[in-house]
Amino acid sequence: MARILAERFGTYVYDGDRAELGWVARCTPDRHPYLCAMARLADEQRSQLTPEDQFNGMASLHGETVEFLVEDLLALPADRLVLVDYFGIAPRDLAPLLTWREQAVFVLPTPEFRRRVLGIRFADPDRARVNWGDGDHTRAFANRLARDELWDAELRRQAAAADLPVLAVDGTRDAAELADDLARRFRLVDDRNGQGV
Repeated sequence: MARILAERFGTYVYDGDRAELGWVARCTPDRHPYLCAMARLADEQRSQLTPEDQFNGMASLHGETVEFLVEDLLALPADRLVLVDYFGIAPRDLAPLLTWREQAVFVLPTPEFRRRVLGIRFADPDRARVNWGDGDHTRAFANRLARDELWDAELRRQAAAADLPVLAVDGTRDAAELADDLARRFRLVDDRNGQGV
């Protein structure tokens, strides 16, 4: 969806998942204890933690990622709009940074859609090994799904408390249709005529 919007409107896409890789080198144990603790674990160790331990150890849950995100965004050129595509920002941390609530939407898959999509993604043993090491991939996959379900529930709770929108994705609408929805929410198009603004 972010790529579709970037092609349509010439926006820059900030990929938070890729950016996270650089944050590890910038984190310090005193300011970012959860991020540092997770970074010290091998992929195999991390993936075999219980879903609850993975969830409770998420740096994003404890607000440790927001400063990196802000630093990165402030370093970008200010000559075009930026779309932030990132799984790990909590509504509680994002809300104070917004000028108007429609600047953000939390796109959350249904559990069934996530299971289907991740099942396809990690059916490739090489891709699973890159993400989870050589451990038990069946267990790692189950842990990932359960961890993500806990995170989604937390995002829904925080989004409701902050009055921020959530867009549920269940696979019945294609990416282009969802991108149309986001364009309207982000005021990239004029609702009256569907033209770019």
